[in-house]
Amino acid sequence: MCLCHGSLYPEHDLVPSHYATRIGDIDVMVISDGAIPVPADVLGTNVDAADRDATLRGRFLPDVIDWGLNVVVVRSGGRTILIDAGMGSEMPESKRTGRLALRLQSAGIDPGTITDVIATHIHMDHIGGLLDERLRSQMRPDLRIHVSHTDVEFFESPDFSHNTFNGIQDIIRTSSRKFLDAYKNELQPFDKEYEVAPGVVATLTGGHTPGHSVVRVSSGGERMTFAGDALVPVGIECPEWQNAFDHEPEEATRVRVRLLREAAETGELFLASHLSFPSLGHVAVDGKAFRYVPANWAY
Repeated sequence: MCLCHGSLYPEHDLVPSHYATRIGDIDVMVISDGAIPVPADVLGTNVDAADRDATLRGRFLPDVIDWGLNVVVVRSGGRTILIDAGMGSEMPESKRTGRLALRLQSAGIDPGTITDVIATHIHMDHIGGLLDERLRSQMRPDLRIHVSHTDVEFFESPDFSHNTFNGIQDIIRTSSRKFLDAYKNELQPFDKEYEVAPGVVATLTGGHTPGHSVVRVSSGGERMTFAGDALVPVGIECPEWQNAFDHEPEEATRVRVRLLREAAETGELFLASHLSFPSLGHVAVDGKAFRYVPANWAY
């Protein structure tokens, strides 16, 4: 048992790791795959560095920000759908990620009951869990994996010329290749939109990657959008900020603003991969900008 700072509890129990809610008749569970420390200077790459740093200090954010790794499990129409699969073992030096198999068990979810996976895009922190034997060995042989055809084509031979991040291109390239090779028979590529189960729709947006998608859940007049990497920390308050991980920075900005406007208009639940767990909240209009309103937890 790994103890942390003298605590009596295992490290993975120090923070909540799963949170359940419902959208109409659809069960939704947000699960944390951990967190990854990311230098703050990958944010706001298109704005003055001093202004960016002042904005981050005003939000009490450090020079290295913990980005959450949120995945979602949805049950609808007799299907159990995993939306994204976390990091797995693709970055072994990151000690606080790759916990999806453990966290699914903790949440009472048998990986063998998962019928479908939706990958919002083919970055290692979204498909890595599917390459990790701790999870992969428990998945069913008839698993269906839904990802946009555009992303499959792009990651057959990825182009990083528009990215400004350094040091992880090789990991992204290697993990995407492993994923496409390992699951070539399970892949169910879609073009623009695909309803995986009643009320669970994957929609191509582009931007973050050319084939990046979001997932919308709707039932009984209620809605939720899982925005994947369409926005990252400070992305709601500063939607014009580009970040070093976007493959199409200008398009990513347009996608982000469009999604935020839609969420503000509908009042729907809204969450994203890298916001602090469980990331569920609402988007409000704040003058010419947006504001994030965390949802009250239902205990």
